[in-house]
Amino acid sequence: MPVKFATKAIRAGQDPDPGYCPAVQPIYQASTYVQSGFNEHKGFDYSRTGNPNRASLETCLASLEGAKYGVAFGSGLAAVDGVASLAKPGDHILGIEGLYGGTYRLFDQVLPRRGVEVSFAPSDPESFAKHLRANTVGVWLESPTNPLLNLVDLKAMVALVRDRAPQAWMCVDNTFATPYLQQPLELGVDISLHSTTKYVGGHSDVVGGAVLTSRDDLHEWIRFYQNAVGAVPGPFDCWLALRGLRTLAVRMEAHVQRAQAIARFLESHPSVERVHYPGLESHPHHALAQRQMRGPGGIISFSVKGGLEKARAVATSTKVFLLAESLGAVESLICHPFSMTHHAVPADVKLATGIGEGLLRLSIGLEDPDDLVADLDQALGA
Repeated sequence: MPVKFATKAIRAGQDPDPGYCPAVQPIYQASTYVQSGFNEHKGFDYSRTGNPNRASLETCLASLEGAKYGVAFGSGLAAVDGVASLAKPGDHILGIEGLYGGTYRLFDQVLPRRGVEVSFAPSDPESFAKHLRANTVGVWLESPTNPLLNLVDLKAMVALVRDRAPQAWMCVDNTFATPYLQQPLELGVDISLHSTTKYVGGHSDVVGGAVLTSRDDLHEWIRFYQNAVGAVPGPFDCWLALRGLRTLAVRMEAHVQRAQAIARFLESHPSVERVHYPGLESHPHHALAQRQMRGPGGIISFSVKGGLEKARAVATSTKVFLLAESLGAVESLICHPFSMTHHAVPADVKLATGIGEGLLRLSIGLEDPDDLVADLDQALGA
């Protein structure tokens, strides 16, 4: 029978092992598997190629994204590289401006060494489409973007890219939204990508990535690449990520509820210059967020009056928010994108895309929202 998101998150790919029938899948901490004959086995022969925990995670994530295939990687950036490997020397990938710093670094410093051309364009579909080339084989999107929370109109972007560069695959980094809040494949995109380190894992105790697609040709190569380069997560990593998925629906509802309240508090604070959060009516993509997403997410970024020194004072004065990179976990985090998550991006590029020295990014956790507001209030007064 058809089941809804929360049920899929707990049951998809997680049938009890027939041996002892545990309600929760055990950790298959094995590097190799016994074969009954030459290349005769029960689906697994060597854990770089496949593992029961990884297969369950891939199946569950694919189900939640409405995808035919899931491919898990050892990190979010390994997943990015897996998709980028679809491009060959002489090919071109077009990405939107303002990408996550690690993705930008890979595109700017690694792909050119492989002979792949990469350029960046504004995220507005009409402006973006003008930068497509005859040799553009891939389109790279984030929605919402990291850290400014800009949204891409995915339906409009798909229509324009299909018309002007029908040969190009389209990938959306769906990490901020999660499959609970946004379904890129339903909107016509070819690939949805996640850093499972973030909301999927949800507890700051695992690093991983995943690629979800329904296209046979894309899956065939990305699966081959995953095994060929060995960029795979271990069994315990997959077990932890799958454990996180089981509570994703309830966690995302709580993240969104708290983020909405905190964004409104920040918008009214005299020390705050600007708040970036799609759940606010002041956000330029607020209406798009309501059409395209189930909720505006649990990440907020805001600029403080006073620039770098004020940002430093705020970030080092919080008591509940922890000063750290990453996001999407049960504990609330604060970071300074200019010097932390986007350190690898040249200063002029950061400034041109709106990532200033006074910008702070919040990952809203599951603490009591009153405590979170009080903590920010006292830090902003520091």
